[in-house]
Amino acid sequence: MRQALISDIHGNLEALTAVLADIQTQNIDRIVCLGDIVGYGPNPCQCLDTVMNKCELTILGNHDQAALFDPEGFNPVALRAIYWTRDELDRGPGPASAINRRWDFLSELPKFHSEGDILFVHGSPRDATNEYVFPETVYDQARMKLLFEKVKRLSFQGHTHMPGVFTTDGEFISPEDCSCEFSLNDEKLMINVGSVGQPRDEDPRSCYVVMDGQNQQILFRRVEYDIEKTIKKIYAIDDLDNMLGDRLRGGR
Repeated sequence: MRQALISDIHGNLEALTAVLADIQTQNIDRIVCLGDIVGYGPNPCQCLDTVMNKCELTILGNHDQAALFDPEGFNPVALRAIYWTRDELDRGPGPASAINRRWDFLSELPKFHSEGDILFVHGSPRDATNEYVFPETVYDQARMKLLFEKVKRLSFQGHTHMPGVFTTDGEFISPEDCSCEFSLNDEKLMINVGSVGQPRDEDPRSCYVVMDGQNQQILFRRVEYDIEKTIKKIYAIDDLDNMLGDRLRGGR
């Protein structure tokens, strides 16, 4: 089976549309979304509709959770954006049935999902929704040990918007380090699939992962999209800070 794993769309419809177009060229059997469909970006409703239609499995992200409940640990810019997102979800577009369907979908998302020895989360194997595992986390050996104790073989995650592979040897292997291809074996791994809608590894292109089960391989895919179109939409919304658009240009 070939699976596409996407995460951290953050209301960026142009990025999501471009990534789905690329997925169509990859002979993919199913699409898995690891959360944060909404937050920061200008098209939460359209992104939700697309994920509902295209993804076989979707995990709850911390911004998805914040749209439902009181946000915790959000900075002022993120807080304003999530309150605007709530209002946008309440407004529509579409009839009441479409609005209710989006809210119902968000409220029913699982925090994690296991299939055999593969775990799907948003944050980490230890805290599926909120814990960040940054590249520099590898220097905290005690924490890495605790994280890998929760992994049977593979953990796919997002949240940091920084793609790469964490190994039990204390390495973080970025897509550039492995030429965007990483061979799987019996070793435990945590794999961050990167961000569709707001990359933060100084590469503005969208990022997602293809897991090729037959060839036991992970492929990191980078996809260009119309960044300026998304930025103009953000600029036009008072409750979305301009920096949420500006940061897209530098991938940070």
